[in-house]
Amino acid sequence: MDKYYIVDQSLLPDTFSKVIEARQLLDSGKIKNISEAVKKVGISRGSFYKYKDSVYETDEANWNRKAVISLMLDDQRGILSAVLKKFADSKASILTINQNIPIHKVASVVISLDLSTMEITIDELLQSIKDVDGTSKVNLVSIE
Repeated sequence: MDKYYIVDQSLLPDTFSKVIEARQLLDSGKIKNISEAVKKVGISRGSFYKYKDSVYETDEANWNRKAVISLMLDDQRGILSAVLKKFADSKASILTINQNIPIHKVASVVISLDLSTMEITIDELLQSIKDVDGTSKVNLVSIE
């Protein structure tokens, strides 16, 4: 099970904040490619790829308000409903659901959530989704 921590930036290597900065440059469209972004912030491409899906910035005022989760679902009746029930049970609010057609009997799903009223931790939510038969590759894509 993945575990997430909130850590003061001063305790972390500079590389983490530079990865976030590079990702922000790319997301904003100010810089068009990864090579340019990593050069501008002063890190290697390897560092960017190593940490890009693992470090996030959080605004304390909005902390734990929104998240995006991706998962793969077997193409069987009732699995998506069981996953959605996990969100409802946790008191998380679903903002969007994007489900692709099944390929090789597996469908990819991306769900965005409002976590402001959630009654369990994000780790507990992810584990409850992983426990649903027919789910795989449950990942926290981003959180703010």
